[in-house]
Amino acid sequence: MQLQSTLDTIRQTARRFWELVDGRKVIAFYGDMGAGKTTLIHALCDEKGVTSTVGSPTFSIINEYRYPGGRLYHIDLYRLKDEEEAVRAGVEDCLYSGDICLVEWPGRAEAILPDNTARVAIEVVDKDTRNITILENERQDKS
Repeated sequence: MQLQSTLDTIRQTARRFWELVDGRKVIAFYGDMGAGKTTLIHALCDEKGVTSTVGSPTFSIINEYRYPGGRLYHIDLYRLKDEEEAVRAGVEDCLYSGDICLVEWPGRAEAILPDNTARVAIEVVDKDTRNITILENERQDKS
């Protein structure tokens, strides 16, 4: 399933996105640096009703947010080199908690992702437009 989004339509895209992932709790976002992973995740958090400030967890690795339905983790694995580091950082605990987990740079720890992870590829079309593809449940080779 593919969506196309701009900053002007990102909230509508986020609303549709939540429908398309069909209740899956772990969502892995693949895309190049600057593709818009964090921007989309911010919109997804807004749609869920997160009221605290949503920021990139590049340095903290895991940000935890509350929303009316529970807890949501925003995880950024960019600075990690492998699954072992991710496990030591507590990522696996989040992934199997039953809470929503939005994971950037999942290729760094692909092997610890649950089998039912929703995988999403984000591609730059132009400076304002992104293609967002929800992939069939297949593991990705890139981060």
